[in-house]
Amino acid sequence: MTPRRDTREAISGSSGRVGRALLFRREDDLGASRLSRADVVRAGSLGLRSRRVRALLSALGISIGIAAIVGVLGISQSSKSGLLAELGRLGNLLSVQAGQSAFGQQSELPITAEGMVSRIAPVTDVTEIGAVSNAHIYRSPFVPAIDTNGISVTATDSALPATLGASLAHGTFLNPATAHYPAVVLGAEAASLLGIHDLAHPTQVWLGGHWFTVVGILKPVELVSQLDSMAFIGFPVAEQYFAFDGHPTDIYLRAVPSQVDAVASVLPATVNPPNPSVVQVSQPSDILKAEVATKGAYNGLLLGLGAVALLVGGVGIANVMVISVLERRSEIGLRRALGASRRHVAEQFLAEALLLSALGGVAGTVIGAAATAIYALTQHWAVVIPPLAIYGGLGAAIIIGAIAGLYPSTRAARLSPTEALRTV
Repeated sequence: MTPRRDTREAISGSSGRVGRALLFRREDDLGASRLSRADVVRAGSLGLRSRRVRALLSALGISIGIAAIVGVLGISQSSKSGLLAELGRLGNLLSVQAGQSAFGQQSELPITAEGMVSRIAPVTDVTEIGAVSNAHIYRSPFVPAIDTNGISVTATDSALPATLGASLAHGTFLNPATAHYPAVVLGAEAASLLGIHDLAHPTQVWLGGHWFTVVGILKPVELVSQLDSMAFIGFPVAEQYFAFDGHPTDIYLRAVPSQVDAVASVLPATVNPPNPSVVQVSQPSDILKAEVATKGAYNGLLLGLGAVALLVGGVGIANVMVISVLERRSEIGLRRALGASRRHVAEQFLAEALLLSALGGVAGTVIGAAATAIYALTQHWAVVIPPLAIYGGLGAAIIIGAIAGLYPSTRAARLSPTEALRTV
């Protein structure tokens, strides 16, 4: 071995040991260093800013799941708020029908039932209806008799709108004067089936072989929806034209809210003193209470579907981050060669996953809140978005992002500079 060669090998060996010592010392020093939050966010957003389309598509999966969760909770609370408000307005409504006798025969309510009910002190409003079974309504006498469209002719009095909280879309309801003449008020569905949408011009219908003038059209009656497919005439006209016997088929009444149960308990004996067992009393608002409970059961299912969508979005972010690590091996190697520690690389990719999921969480929250507001306003409900939906949705998105970014960031941190720079 020549002296020049020996000198070169000695210098090379010495510089190699010094280089390795400097590298170890630098990595140890940086291992104890800390990146500021601004630096972490800036480094984490680099991948999102350079691959915007991929970032948006990845965030879409998270946003769909969050939007579903926020929308379900928001619409559920808005619907519940509307139902509770409706219960507050109509919870004191009671209905009375005739039941069957002990021998299975259909009984009748007495003609004096409405007057007897009105004498109960806590009762504030009362009305009655009676089915006119021998009359049908048509748009003209040329319509085949079989085409009744399921519209039933019903006798009633002028107190029906006030008692049931019904309102008119067009015209007026029957009054003590028009109840004696061939005038009819149509329920919302009955008017639609007859092709009558407004009363801008005088309108007549063929009812039981007589021409009747349509004087009003009701809006849908929420609690007693069967009234929507009825045509209402006065009791005097029903008795004069169709030999109606005057026996009501249903009685509706309102009572002081605190006395509803007490009134319900005395109604059978009041309506039919000789035989109270054939009188059936019900509270239509029970339907709304059942609806509230049913909606709660469906909410659990919909929230489960939203959670599945959120999980799928998290898997999508994890997949994108793994691909990003593979594509950016040279960047990782260069950063490591310039002195970045494993922890710095891990923080960069974990921050990128968190930013990506946070972007999807914010977008999903906005979409879910907007969907809730639009649907609630179309249903005439108060817009209610519980804080749990907003904060819980954002929190779930960030947790999913952290879990999804954990493996890719760990994998990026484990790459050695020499292995990563082979792809350069």
